[in-house]
Amino acid sequence: MRKPKDWGQPCPNPVCTHYKRMQQGNVSAIATYLTQSGKRRIFRCHTCETPFSETRETVFFDLRTSEEKVMMALKMLLVRVDLAGIGFVLGVTEATVLAWLKRAAHQAEAINSHLLRHLPVTQVQLDEMWSFIARKHAGETDTAGESLPDGEDGRQWVWISFAPEFRLMIAAVVGPRTLDTAKEIVAATKARVTGIPAFFSDGFTCYLAALITAFHIVTTCARTGKRGRPRKPLCEPHPDLVYGQLVKQKKQGKLLTLSTRVVLGAERLTHLGFTISTALVERVNLTLRQALAPLARKTSSFCKDRERLRQRVVFFQAFYNVARPHMSLRQPLPPQECIRQGAICPQWRERTPAMAAGLTDHVWTFRELLTAKFEPLDSQSISG
Repeated sequence: MRKPKDWGQPCPNPVCTHYKRMQQGNVSAIATYLTQSGKRRIFRCHTCETPFSETRETVFFDLRTSEEKVMMALKMLLVRVDLAGIGFVLGVTEATVLAWLKRAAHQAEAINSHLLRHLPVTQVQLDEMWSFIARKHAGETDTAGESLPDGEDGRQWVWISFAPEFRLMIAAVVGPRTLDTAKEIVAATKARVTGIPAFFSDGFTCYLAALITAFHIVTTCARTGKRGRPRKPLCEPHPDLVYGQLVKQKKQGKLLTLSTRVVLGAERLTHLGFTISTALVERVNLTLRQALAPLARKTSSFCKDRERLRQRVVFFQAFYNVARPHMSLRQPLPPQECIRQGAICPQWRERTPAMAAGLTDHVWTFRELLTAKFEPLDSQSISG
């Protein structure tokens, strides 16, 4: 008997028993139709008899624009072209580009949730990058202080947690420079890593409290036998928590001195042999400023609200991790492969941060980034 072809298409019907389940043998192709982007297939789930297009639950679903134009617009967003420039080149409105960006950001969130789990990282670099939305505030803050409460000025920060060994962006958060946002980026990082890695940051004071909130042990105070209420349990830093700071002293925007400070876990840091540094996460900040128009210095292409800025950062994070090869991660090909390819100079195997971390086995194409489908995390845990 001929084995049915696995199309890699999950059923999109939420009430179906095979909802979003891959490789179940319940989906088959039943027809094709023509669009501006070429031929597309229609599939049917034989469990619930639901027909659906191959673009269902992708960025391209139910769009009247060609896939090439949509991908071109989204690519331009990643190379520092503003909305007005994209609209002028492609002949579309800014609202249309924002609608495509919203779809791409939703797809990127699904990719991040599926891939960035149980990461075996040993150290994490934390940093925040200044930006603004709606309007620029003229005030200044020092490197250790918090910003004004959200809504009182236009300043927003892009918070990044970065795994230097894989060049991987673990988490990204957009928000004010406050303790609550520091707790948010640390909590998002904790949810995606295994164990307790070593953390390094600048001298921003809120990181310490955020790390202790995420990684702590509760110590119960012994009763003294005296009258009155017993003392409340104490939250102390976890014994395995390592935290170091790279403190920068500046004057009128110019860097004067650099100094390192071990805040927690000095003995374990010595045993691990790590150097306190934030160089790589700061380099990622530069990459973001070079890639996204709203983050460029002295830009007039700033976002009008925080959600739009968050969508751009999340979309760039997924693109950076799975579809953008990193030069420092490339590996030389064996000599026999170089000879077989007829190459005179040594050839390299390009790798993305996701490949270095063992999350994927190839460099994703841009279309694959926009059309990848995944099983629900709960069904994966059950089947696994």
